[in-house]
Amino acid sequence: MPVASPVVTLLVAGLHGLLLLMLLVPIVLLRRGRKVGLGHGGDIQLLQRIRAHGNFVEYVPLALILIALLEVTGLRREAVALLGGVLLMARVLHAVGLWRSPGYSFGRFTGTVLTFLVILASAALAITRGVAGLSLG
Repeated sequence: MPVASPVVTLLVAGLHGLLLLMLLVPIVLLRRGRKVGLGHGGDIQLLQRIRAHGNFVEYVPLALILIALLEVTGLRREAVALLGGVLLMARVLHAVGLWRSPGYSFGRFTGTVLTFLVILASAALAITRGVAGLSLG
């Protein structure tokens, strides 16, 4: 199996890092402005932002690990870029959707589905490539 430098995943992870900060800063500002030291203090807007950030932290790390492992085992850069780009788009859609409404929204629903599809596709590719690698060795 080829071992390549995961430069595409590096770029995608950097962009996700910026998005994480974009989700975090408004939480800090709202907490300071509303004098909420811990939790959401019953503030629905603060809760929505906390959950958008929390949801990001729950799903993105595993997705990026899978994508990076696929890249270092030789998955074509175009495929890696597609997975990473869809993940980024999904996370932006999810965050915007959740910020706008605590209930159903197009962005939240679509972002969730796309995130799950990226993880599913990455997991399936990882399993397939892992089994193929085991049979070669």
